[in-house]
Amino acid sequence: MSQIKNIIFDLGGVLLNLDLAKTRQEFFDLGLTQIDELFRIGHAASFFKQYEIGAISDQEFVDEIKKELKVSVPDQQIVHAWNAMLLDFPSKRVEWLKKQRQQFRIFLFSNTNALHLIEFRKSFREAHGFEIDELFEKAYYSHEAQIRKPDAGAYQLVIDENGLEAAHTLFIDDALINVEAALSVGLQAFHLKPGEELALLHFG
Repeated sequence: MSQIKNIIFDLGGVLLNLDLAKTRQEFFDLGLTQIDELFRIGHAASFFKQYEIGAISDQEFVDEIKKELKVSVPDQQIVHAWNAMLLDFPSKRVEWLKKQRQQFRIFLFSNTNALHLIEFRKSFREAHGFEIDELFEKAYYSHEAQIRKPDAGAYQLVIDENGLEAAHTLFIDDALINVEAALSVGLQAFHLKPGEELALLHFG
């Protein structure tokens, strides 16, 4: 890697622990047996993607799930199932990020949605006593930016808005499709594989 001056982080699976199987099981228990076909990392069904770019509302998203369920389920049960995948943001990663800020300009770009954002902001605040966005020079969430990875425009948005040189900017993600897209726009990129701990890595 050439000299790194900036780092763009993914959130889920990199900084925030996820357990997609929990949401899968919750939906399966509600009767959504085709969840595996609807939602796979990097290959989400169209309405999941629409939700992640803010093209449909929370209620429209919940209603789409209800259509797939074909049975009557309270909205809150669907929201609970959807949020079940969100686990913790370990303290060691928080402290590691604070150290990285002393050496690099750091940013966040997460493919996410309004319901998840509310939930992980709340859990982070309760665990660490401050807002998750405060860790970064700027945090980008796909549903607010109205664009998602691996669209090249998602990376270009961060580069352009912050005056970054792509060649000196590292992108870190756990989804290979997003890493490959980052490389295609001239960023350096690191694929965080299952079992690898971000807080043990050195990029300086």
